[in-house]
Amino acid sequence: MKKILRKIIEIDEELCDGCGQCVTGCDEGALQIIDGKAKVVSETFCDGLGACIGECPTGALKIVEREAPPFDEEAVKKHLSKKEQETMPCGCPSAHIQIFEKPITCEAANKPKSLQSVEDESALTHWPIQIKLIPAGAPFLKGADLLVLADCTAVAFPSLHRDLLKGRVVMMGCPKFDDVQEYVQKFADIFRTADIKSVTVAVMEVPCCSGMPMIVRKGMEAANKKTPLTEIVLSLRGKVMKKSP
Repeated sequence: MKKILRKIIEIDEELCDGCGQCVTGCDEGALQIIDGKAKVVSETFCDGLGACIGECPTGALKIVEREAPPFDEEAVKKHLSKKEQETMPCGCPSAHIQIFEKPITCEAANKPKSLQSVEDESALTHWPIQIKLIPAGAPFLKGADLLVLADCTAVAFPSLHRDLLKGRVVMMGCPKFDDVQEYVQKFADIFRTADIKSVTVAVMEVPCCSGMPMIVRKGMEAANKKTPLTEIVLSLRGKVMKKSP
């Protein structure tokens, strides 16, 4: 493809902290977080208007004028269509990050009485929660106390929100059915970029769950980080059988 002189985005990787805000700010889908840094996935997707610049908190993005392939609107449409087809059936694309705020007083006052108990309140602070859907640059990961759950623990542990989830950022997955290497890489990217303060890993007593702590540790090792890690093993009836250290 013949190159032309035009305006296009440039990313300073030294300044980029992988927060991912520019990704959601680019309507053309030209940006993606790869190995903890924002990257231009294809120069033909970048229109050079710079809408993503205002989303960057570190000033890592700027518009430059240089030779590059022309902006291809039809390629962008195909790219966005493909991304839409890859969206999960539930309608929750991985880039759709949400951080939940505590309800304001009047909102809390208008709750039905049956839902006003502190015991009934969800401690979940963000979305998504599945390991494979959370980008390493998700803003809620920054400086977080991380809770990594094997999927079945959420059903087995009766006081999950009160005793484990409160004050932590949760990631869930199944070490038996999901891609182990993909998980290791995801955690490596997270430990490399998010400055995680601590990790709690909760699994069931069944053998297939034992892989989750190993996955997290391998990710930590790949990122050359030593983050405090606590492992909790639950019985099939949701009792804490082991907690270490």
